[in-house]
Amino acid sequence: MSDQNTQSGAGVLKIPVLADEQDMRLDRWFKLHYPDVTFGMLQKLLRKGHIRIDGKRAKSNTRVEAEQLIRIPPLNLERRDYSNQKQQAELSQEDIYYMQNMVLHMDDDLIVLNKPSGLAVQGGSNTKRHIDGMLDALKFELNEKPKLVHRLDKDTSGLLLIARTRLAAQKLTKQFQTKTTEKYYWAVVIGSPKLREGKINVPLLKQGKKGHEKIIAAPDHEDAKSAITLFSTVASVPTLASFMVLRPITGRTHQLRVHMLEMGNVIVGDGKYGGIDAQIGGEISRKLHLHARHIKIPHPSNGEIFEITAPISGHIKKTFYSLGFDEVAGDVVMERFENR
Repeated sequence: MSDQNTQSGAGVLKIPVLADEQDMRLDRWFKLHYPDVTFGMLQKLLRKGHIRIDGKRAKSNTRVEAEQLIRIPPLNLERRDYSNQKQQAELSQEDIYYMQNMVLHMDDDLIVLNKPSGLAVQGGSNTKRHIDGMLDALKFELNEKPKLVHRLDKDTSGLLLIARTRLAAQKLTKQFQTKTTEKYYWAVVIGSPKLREGKINVPLLKQGKKGHEKIIAAPDHEDAKSAITLFSTVASVPTLASFMVLRPITGRTHQLRVHMLEMGNVIVGDGKYGGIDAQIGGEISRKLHLHARHIKIPHPSNGEIFEITAPISGHIKKTFYSLGFDEVAGDVVMERFENR
């Protein structure tokens, strides 16, 4: 981080807000730059007017803007460069290669990965190796660690967007929250759907203790959250399995998996929701057959539509070959969705 502080009076600094700190709360900004300033100390300095933004009094929850000057009185405390904080554990060359080999696209604002099935996005009680813990491998020429802006289930493969700067992360996160993104998934499901295409509108409810949660369809429960999925069947092997394109309109946890279960066509390999009924047997893998294939989203730098497709690989690729499913046909159906 370049330090372009200006001096104002004896020991007083005026520190410019960086572009990637846009819309950050003032107390969060202090936590990053001056981690030894306690909340109580900050409140006292703000009440007395010793800390100001562009010469004006501020509160701890004030949102800062790029290029504003934050007045810092003499604190006798170290100012830390948060962008260069070291990760708790050093990454091996194997991990660095593993992460960088997933990259489908990179520009100044974002990185797009093709995440493999079986790799968690974030850690948990029994998960030590995950994407969030290896993001330093994707810093490349920047000092700042990239940031997650959305999630995929551990066993779902495909597109995962990573923000390269804090400002890009804010914009991308907002787009995912406000549903200005279009996401398309490919799935192989058990059997043949009764309707070749349509819309599933079934609210979902989370049940169970933390770490053992399960999502259920709960159309009549007052606490259930709205969940909508568009679907289209690309091809079927009668009585065995079907290749489907799914477009989630909402983004609920396990939405596609539970909606397919509700249709009576559980996703192949989804033991959590389908048990043994989610298995075909023979040469078909027991792993989950769900892939984040395509995404359209306003680019954080200029708002122009950015879209990208992730190739299938591994067990899903083998299943397509075994069952005779055509990837080109899937893309044709996906384009039809986009043009609706």
